[in-house]
Amino acid sequence: MIDLFLDDARPCPKRFTLARDAAECIELLKTCDVRVLSLDYDLGWNEPTGLEVARYIATEGNYPAVIYLHTSSPSGRQQMFQMLYANKPARTRLVNGPMPDDVKRRIAEGNFVVENGTGDALQ
Repeated sequence: MIDLFLDDARPCPKRFTLARDAAECIELLKTCDVRVLSLDYDLGWNEPTGLEVARYIATEGNYPAVIYLHTSSPSGRQQMFQMLYANKPARTRLVNGPMPDDVKRRIAEGNFVVENGTGDALQ
């Protein structure tokens, strides 16, 4: 199981797997069990955006337990949120904003738990 961070420029939080573009992120979603996903929208000039990843997740039903939207693009965040929310299973927690520092710290320390498939990050 991995925690996945999609961003073309920001540094990757400790203990996350980094995807620098949409294609790499989708490939990791296809081949790995992803627990926590943090999505950026803008991934470089004339490159596919995080919305392509959201579309893949929604279309395939391949939802991680927890999804954060850390993009600085308000319109991109809203598009991704709407795409993911419209199709998300009850077990998935979708957060329309960035990962709190406490969650990053708990993941870095190996103390982040998703209980009962509800998507509630506890411990």
